Amino acid sequence: MPLAGLPGDLWPSDHHLQPVSPLVRTRGVATAVSRPGHGNARRHADDRQYDSQGASLRCWRKRGAAAQAIGRSRGGRTTKIHAVVDGAGRPVAFEITPGQLGDVRAAVALLAPLPPGRLCAADTAYDSNGLRQFLTERGTRPVIPNNPTRKHRHPFDPVAYRQRNRIERMFCRLKDFRRIATRYDKLAVNFAAAVALAAIIIWWA
Repeated sequence: MPLAGLPGDLWPSDHHLQPVSPLVRTRGVATAVSRPGHGNARRHADDRQYDSQGASLRCWRKRGAAAQAIGRSRGGRTTKIHAVVDGAGRPVAFEITPGQLGDVRAAVALLAPLPPGRLCAADTAYDSNGLRQFLTERGTRPVIPNNPTRKHRHPFDPVAYRQRNRIERMFCRLKDFRRIATRYDKLAVNFAAAVALAAIIIWWA
């Protein structure tokens, strides 16, 4: 902090002492003040070229965000919750991933341990040949809209697709818990535990 009683502020943004112009003519005494630990006042504080330069972001210098299911999407730093609900709209399985991860990548891992259902309704983000084949082999009818970029379109039942609103209602109830809607927890394991507790409440409420 600058010393009280001295005119002006002697500390710049990088907290290095700067040369102070004398108020009266001097004989070359204290024409410049050297920074602590450096003999030359004009020498840079360290080897970095810019004050805002950070540590290396190479593959061996991870900062832990990806390990805690925090990713960067178009909306900023986010976390996704992938979930499966039953016919009553109750959550039966979920997984958290970084925000930039595609939805379809978590679908098979969530559905594989569960018993196959009569149909599976999902939005356009889950339109992939691999997921459709996985559901068909299990005896489940996929009810997924065709992606506009798809060349070979699959049959789609818009009436059965209305049942997808059950998972939307579940997410609305899940977001009633402020701890989950804003992700207060830094660690992924703590956030997943909070989602599990909220899912139990939704199941019995």
